[in-house]
Amino acid sequence: MDLRGCGVTGRVTRASAAAAPSRAVPWAGATAPVRAADECNGHLSPYRGVRFTRPRRRGIMKSVPHATSLRRAPVQRRSAERLTRILDACADLLDEVGYDALSTRAVAARAEVPIGSVYRFFGNKRQMADALAQRNLERYTERVGERLKGGRRGDWRAAVDAVLDEYLAMKRTAPGFSLVDFGNQIPVGNRQSEPNTRVAERLTGLLSGHLGRTPGEDLRRVFLVAVESADTLVQLAFRVDPEGDAAIIRETRELLRAYLARVLD
Repeated sequence: MDLRGCGVTGRVTRASAAAAPSRAVPWAGATAPVRAADECNGHLSPYRGVRFTRPRRRGIMKSVPHATSLRRAPVQRRSAERLTRILDACADLLDEVGYDALSTRAVAARAEVPIGSVYRFFGNKRQMADALAQRNLERYTERVGERLKGGRRGDWRAAVDAVLDEYLAMKRTAPGFSLVDFGNQIPVGNRQSEPNTRVAERLTGLLSGHLGRTPGEDLRRVFLVAVESADTLVQLAFRVDPEGDAAIIRETRELLRAYLARVLD
């Protein structure tokens, strides 16, 4: 079998294909075990168990992080694109009709995918909300990371501003975020792992490196208290004003700085 054009040259026999080792391929924030190839340029190969792939073009789509609620992690590009459309539709409908009126059938119609495609990934709308919350956390972490790259290392006040500012920006602009957040608004996922605990863990990893600190238990606890406090006050700010009450947000920023100064100064 000639595999030129699939990123592989030479010939492969059925025996060599069957003997090809499996490998873990990172996709959507997780590693999904696949064989070396099951397709060539999008077509199923008769040598199932081996996958020959061409280089993936960059910048075409945002990968979807693997959420614990997914029934099946996407392996192929088309499947990942479909999952992205499903989550985008879920987010839009949450803003339009709310969580109670949300349905998997409505999400399928908005995403223009068969209802079976929704159930391929999710058993119910709660699992969809859980996956959306996980995607929100991934995107938030990316945004904070980008802000930190442009800042001065060791400047913890600017870093705290970035953490709060990016959260406020997503609160105001990200579809579905006001209802799902990182999982705080609608109780989703495994409640043994609270959403704010996951957020604090991510921020500890990001900020400890940026600030040159060791991510020990004391620092983790400090960031968890800061995240819990900020979350409560930001929710208050958005109850007072749909765009976030400026005075309460200002007080939140001052509170965070005063609390963190005793540890980070």
